[in-house]
Amino acid sequence: MVVRQSRLPGKCKIYKNVKIGRNAQIGDYVIIGLPPRGLLDGETKTRVGKNAIIRSHTVIYAGNVIGDNFQTGHGILIRENNIIGSNVRVGTGSDIEYEVKIGDNVLIHSRAFIPEFSIIEDDCYVGPNVVFTNTKYPLSPGAKRSFKGPILKKKAKIGANSTILPGVIIGENSLVGAGSVVTKDVPPNKVVIGSPAKIIKDISALPY
Repeated sequence: MVVRQSRLPGKCKIYKNVKIGRNAQIGDYVIIGLPPRGLLDGETKTRVGKNAIIRSHTVIYAGNVIGDNFQTGHGILIRENNIIGSNVRVGTGSDIEYEVKIGDNVLIHSRAFIPEFSIIEDDCYVGPNVVFTNTKYPLSPGAKRSFKGPILKKKAKIGANSTILPGVIIGENSLVGAGSVVTKDVPPNKVVIGSPAKIIKDISALPY
C-alpha cells in the first residue's frame, strides 16, 4: 500500500498491492483491495487516484483502477476489475458489480445498481434507485455467458427509479424520465418517459 499525506483510520482494512494517491480521506470500516473468490491477498493490483474521499463502510474489491477525485457516500460496494475515471461520485448504498467501465465526471446517485459489463461514458448522470439489468432470462442455462449491460453514451441522464434493460443503448445527451422502463435503444438528444419508455420530445425542447 502506498498512501501519502492521507488520513487512514485504524478501523479500515487495506489489503496488499493497493496504491492510494495523495490526500485521500478514508472513513471508518472501509475495506480496499478485498480479493475476490479464488484469488489471494495482493495477487491483483488495486489503484485509487489522488484526493479520494471514501466514506465509512465502503468495500472496494481488488483489481479496480479508479481515477483522481473519486468520492463515495456511505456503504458502497464496488466489485472487482472495474475501470472508473476521474471526478466520479457514487452515492450512498449503491452497488457496482464487476467488469464495469465508467468514464470521467460521472455522478451515480444513491442506491443505484450497476451490473456486470455495463458501460457509462463521460459526463453521465444516474439518479437514485436506478436499476440497470444485464440478463434477459435470469437463472436460465447459459445466462451468465450472455450477460450484456446497458451502455450510456456521453452526457446521458437517467431519472430516479428507472430501469434499463440488458444491452440497451442510451444515446448521447438523451434523458430518461423518472420511473421509466427502457426496453429498447434511445437515439441521441431525445427525451423518453413511461413503461415501456417512448420518445416524447427532442432534448432541445427542454427549458434548460
